[in-house]
Amino acid sequence: MTVIVVSGTGTEIGKTVVTAAVAAVATAAGRSVAVLKPAQTGVGPDERGDADEVVRLSGAAASAELGRFPEPLAPGTAARRAGLAPVGPREVAEAARKLAADHDLVLLEGAGGLLVRFDEEGGTLADVAALLGAPVLVVVPAGLGTLNSTTLTGEALRARGIEQLGVVVGSWPAEPDLAARCNLADLPESAGAPLLGAVPEGSGALDPAEFRAAAGDWLAPALGGAWDAQAFAGAQAPPVSVG
Repeated sequence: MTVIVVSGTGTEIGKTVVTAAVAAVATAAGRSVAVLKPAQTGVGPDERGDADEVVRLSGAAASAELGRFPEPLAPGTAARRAGLAPVGPREVAEAARKLAADHDLVLLEGAGGLLVRFDEEGGTLADVAALLGAPVLVVVPAGLGTLNSTTLTGEALRARGIEQLGVVVGSWPAEPDLAARCNLADLPESAGAPLLGAVPEGSGALDPAEFRAAAGDWLAPALGGAWDAQAFAGAQAPPVSVG
């Protein structure tokens, strides 16, 4: 795969850290990795954006950002309110193709969920994936409520004929509750795609060297790591209720 689109079922669920983990594993394997953030919202002009954070944590070769809008809103809304031109799907796809010409892997990280609008025409990250023919890796939260949003995202991808590479839990709790433990078994069925990893909460705060050394333990072989979904789910499984 030359391009992987990283989306999620919502915002603030760990997309950037998951993107960094995938980038770290690929970089450690000798691949040249570029990170593309089509629209960065909620970040000032002198602040580090998500793509820069991925490079810092992972050691990826390059990063690119196509638009930056100060308010923490959907890209289309943030662009309109800032009086700036939005970033459309065709522009994003073209930027990804250019990066792919010079790198082994391009990780394209979206904003919010799969169908958040980029522009006034209703363009979305799903449109970008369709234009590129690229698979989508879906980042999901661990706890209660994740199954519905994961199911809806999977259905939206299938309806558009877009490959779903799998799902990754973006922030696995240090002390998971019953819902999180049960969700490990249910997420693949809800997604219609395999569970490909679970990144421990707080991983983004690690020193970059520690992050890179550990990333392969959080991701399944399909993403270049050594994480075993069945073993992890079995170790986390709650006792069977008898009452």
